[in-house]
Amino acid sequence: MNNTDVRKPHTSNGTVRNMTKKSGVHILGISAYYHDSAACLIRDGEIFAAAQEERFTRKKHDHRFPANAIAYCLKEGGLRSEDLDYVAFYDKPLIKFERLLETYLAYAPKGFPSFLMAMPLWLRGKLFMRDTIKKEMGYEGQILFPEHHESHAASAFFPGPFQEAAILTMDGVGEWATSSMGLGRGNRLELLAEMHFPHSIGLLYSAFTYYTGFKVNSGEYKVMGLAPYGEPKYVQTILDELIDLKEDGSFKMNMKYFNYCAGLTMTSDAFHKLFGGPPRQSESTVTQKDMDLARSVQEVTEEVMMRMARELHRRTGMDNLCLAGGVALNCVGNGKLLRKGPFKNIWIQPAAGDAGGALGAGLIAWHHYLDQPREVASERAAEVSVAVNGYRDRQKASLLGPEYKDEEIEAFLKKHQLPFRRLPRETIPQEVAALIDAGKVIGWFQGRMEYGPRALGSRSIIGDARNRQMQSVMNLKIKFRESFRPFAPTVLEDYASKVFDINTPSPYMLLVADVRPERRIPMTSEQEKLFGIEKLNVIRSDIPAITHVDYSARLQTVNRTENPLYYDMIKAFHERTGCPVIINTSFNVRGEPIVCSPQDAYTCFMRTEMDNLIMGSYLLEKTEQPPLKEDIDWKKEFELD
Repeated sequence: MNNTDVRKPHTSNGTVRNMTKKSGVHILGISAYYHDSAACLIRDGEIFAAAQEERFTRKKHDHRFPANAIAYCLKEGGLRSEDLDYVAFYDKPLIKFERLLETYLAYAPKGFPSFLMAMPLWLRGKLFMRDTIKKEMGYEGQILFPEHHESHAASAFFPGPFQEAAILTMDGVGEWATSSMGLGRGNRLELLAEMHFPHSIGLLYSAFTYYTGFKVNSGEYKVMGLAPYGEPKYVQTILDELIDLKEDGSFKMNMKYFNYCAGLTMTSDAFHKLFGGPPRQSESTVTQKDMDLARSVQEVTEEVMMRMARELHRRTGMDNLCLAGGVALNCVGNGKLLRKGPFKNIWIQPAAGDAGGALGAGLIAWHHYLDQPREVASERAAEVSVAVNGYRDRQKASLLGPEYKDEEIEAFLKKHQLPFRRLPRETIPQEVAALIDAGKVIGWFQGRMEYGPRALGSRSIIGDARNRQMQSVMNLKIKFRESFRPFAPTVLEDYASKVFDINTPSPYMLLVADVRPERRIPMTSEQEKLFGIEKLNVIRSDIPAITHVDYSARLQTVNRTENPLYYDMIKAFHERTGCPVIINTSFNVRGEPIVCSPQDAYTCFMRTEMDNLIMGSYLLEKTEQPPLKEDIDWKKEFELD
């Protein structure tokens, strides 16, 4: 990897300009045109604001130019486009276009229909990204283009808590790279090795996502959640037929089984013949075969991740590992790396997918292009965020999106004559804890919105993890999603190791750990005989609503530093019940993004069977609300200036 592609600034005589840190250097990072478009504002090296475009447009995984996310970042920073010093785009469009052309030519004429579908979008905006940015933003300044996996690596290392670390990035594909190994020290990172398209662990997982009937680039986490219901029956078939996996984690894929290079689907007829039939139709019944396929590709993915990590450790000798790229959202694989891998400490970028590329691009510009120094956050105690084995990151708990003050929330409620009760801020924890204890499901809307795919206690739906019916109630009546999907817990950080088999914080809900044996409920002999989805209704622990069928949980730990009101609420629940754990799921329904604004939150609240909504200081009771006025133009309620 040639890291000089993002070049240092030079004077007219060719010498490197001295870029000593000064107040008010503003860099905007952008990712767009694949999925999860986003923008991030870096001010003097500090992550100042970041958000995904989907949160504003209400179109899940919105890939379009992030005009709304950019407008938010500029507004948060009190800036206009012309005030920006640099804009950094998260990959190199020309190299990506080269890869597409070479791939289409290699498979011609088979790939012609796919080529015809892709070209208009490229010619309208993707290919001429410099002109697109100038047109969309009215920006005339300098635009930088780091490479895709360089942006991922930067998002993993630079905000992380380590002075030096190994870096592993894994996703579908960037320009050509599909995975990379790197090393970060101080304010520099170097990519040491890459795997190239079409051989991709991300695309292998997406192929099985497609084949099991879920949406590619969206449903991969459903495959991960489905895996514990199955058996690893197809692991050897995958290793024998689909991929040739080497000891160092590199592999070649047998492309006769895949169609993504030239066609409009992920898998080929040969794939379908190998696994005994066509892909499952979306919304049809999930079969035991689908569960077994999910379990098998999950285990193969974990093995690839483990071998890559071992090879990276062998090359670098580092104790610390930073992860990014879409595959780093596989929290089951992350948990296995933490428990059984060669690294002592792991930090994962919470916006690990393409959204995080905007953050990485901005930080590449700051540290590489401007050669600005980097301090790990433990050296700046006033700005600490989340602790990892005594280290602290600079991600600000990933609470980087819009915040709505009480005055704005009250104005919205009064404008639409919505009944509410205003609570003193100091009583919110106790009042909400009492509602959870009473079995209520609550929409929790507080502070700055999360950056990344996980709700972390700012835009969350919360409930009682002890309630035996809560998983089915929330899946069917609140989230409107598949019944097999598990819910995640938030646990007070000080109690995490007492409830789960984990010895490190998991602030971003990106690690899976087992419920401790003493919290489990032994299965009867009859229950032991259950198979597949029949396991769903077995009560497995004293916190059954968040205990998956294999006794695992995708947990979030929280401390008072990172999210004081959320922490105080769970602490009040613990003091009331003796349980330091609640359910935390994202504040949205199936097929929609996490809510951003008060109108988003209220609409979601009213369209589901949530019992209460707490927005800022305002508590709403469902039974007191008037029928939802579907004709309200909610988007005009809080338009950005």
